[in-house]
Amino acid sequence: MKLMKKLLLVIGFIVLFAAEMLRVYLIMPFPGSQQSNTIGLAYFIDQNIFYIRFAILLIIAIPLISIFLRSKIVGKIFLSLVLALYVFIFCMVNFKLRADKMFYQPENKNLVPVGENKVAKDKLVVGVEINGEAKAYPIEIIGYHHQVQDTLAGESIMVTYCTVCRTGRVYSPFINGKKETFRLVGMDHFNAMFEDNTTKSWWQQATGIAVTGELKGSALKEIPSQQMTLAAWLRAYPQSKILQADPVFKAKYDSLAGFDKGTLESSLEKRDSGSWKMKSWVVGVAVPGASKAYDWNDLVKKQVIEDSLPNMPVTVYLENDSTSFHVWNRTLSGQSLHFIKDSAGLKDINTQSVWNEDGICIKGVLQGNRLKTIQASQEFWHAWENFHPGTVKYIAN
Repeated sequence: MKLMKKLLLVIGFIVLFAAEMLRVYLIMPFPGSQQSNTIGLAYFIDQNIFYIRFAILLIIAIPLISIFLRSKIVGKIFLSLVLALYVFIFCMVNFKLRADKMFYQPENKNLVPVGENKVAKDKLVVGVEINGEAKAYPIEIIGYHHQVQDTLAGESIMVTYCTVCRTGRVYSPFINGKKETFRLVGMDHFNAMFEDNTTKSWWQQATGIAVTGELKGSALKEIPSQQMTLAAWLRAYPQSKILQADPVFKAKYDSLAGFDKGTLESSLEKRDSGSWKMKSWVVGVAVPGASKAYDWNDLVKKQVIEDSLPNMPVTVYLENDSTSFHVWNRTLSGQSLHFIKDSAGLKDINTQSVWNEDGICIKGVLQGNRLKTIQASQEFWHAWENFHPGTVKYIAN
């Protein structure tokens, strides 16, 4: 009988400790935690942790009290230490290691016009434009917060960024007609996940798809956005407002200084300067039925890459700042244009017309025309490859 009580106590504590630790281990970037498809188990534990705790504590309560009372001083000390260890793990898991306890939303969300801006012009931003109104969100600011909810042209938007994947996405926060609030819950395959407040479903940042929960398989509506330097964004949208740093989180922003250029020391966020490695930069483009990745090193070397996606000739273009990029549909009035860059700038060889860095023809027979922007993103190769299975690598000839 005594042996059974001890065995029950040992098993109970093992399950209790495992449940608490797995709750964060499976959805945070610990060694080995992000390679497996364990999101279902992680979600089950997270959603049922109260019941798991209650059941286990109920089961071990009687044998724990019985053994404690019968034990000698050494046994009492040992059991007290085990309980203290559980309390410590409980506090760490629930108040220190949870994603929403490490990364907070801005307390002072301040978007200002150019005249009041304090963000350096060479900083990378995620830019959004709706109906002529534009806003810019510096990556080294939203990279800490992971998501910032805002309103643009009367429309609610959720600007998101995952520094471990280098993915910036903007979504509508409406689900089934209702505006939702989201909390950062952790990550899956190194990508940030958000939990909606109503159904508690978990949503991938890179795809906007609910990967588990009541709404599994549903997708948030993506709102077109662009990544470029603030200077390039303001050239195109001089009336844009810019998100400013929240003084409360200055130390957190400082820890991301250098992320734009990929020079952080963190193995999760530092760029691999080689090509097609886990942390190599790529420009990813996805269209219905196909996706393709373009090596950043190749783009820096060429500045202009011409390619074709299904039924869509495209031009991938890197500005003179070697940071801001564009992907355009190079079809105009049924004609596929071919571009080169020379001393005059960006030029189509079809008509010898000259185009600016916003894809607008400024000189020649096509003056006034504008190329259509294709949604594209700069991110780590491991992220693009993982969330776009079957993607094709563009290999230069």
